[in-house]
Amino acid sequence: SRLSQWPIQLKLAPVNAPYFTDANLLIAADCTAYAYGDFHERFIRNHVTLIGCPKLDEGDYSHKLTEIIKNNSIKSVTVVRMEVPCCGGLESAVIQALQNSGKFIPWQVVTISTDGKILE
Repeated sequence: SRLSQWPIQLKLAPVNAPYFTDANLLIAADCTAYAYGDFHERFIRNHVTLIGCPKLDEGDYSHKLTEIIKNNSIKSVTVVRMEVPCCGGLESAVIQALQNSGKFIPWQVVTISTDGKILE
């Protein structure tokens, strides 16, 4: 495993933790690690990983993500989501959090197809 911290569930993660210092943050939809075979090497390595499912989890992630980004020295944010519509909520929450944080942080979104390919 390439995990570098615990917990990984966004709902359980603290808003302040030493592992957020100078972190490359990976925010991934729960399904992505199962759909994309090389997930640990391609995405988790050298990242602090937070996972969630906007369809199954109650509430909006944007407030907590805003606090994490605002209160820590995050270097970059990578969102890995599935191509399905329900994952749009995760991407939207991250974009909202980045805007609300008042910080300019490099970010990207990677979309995984239901057959396990990265969509360009």
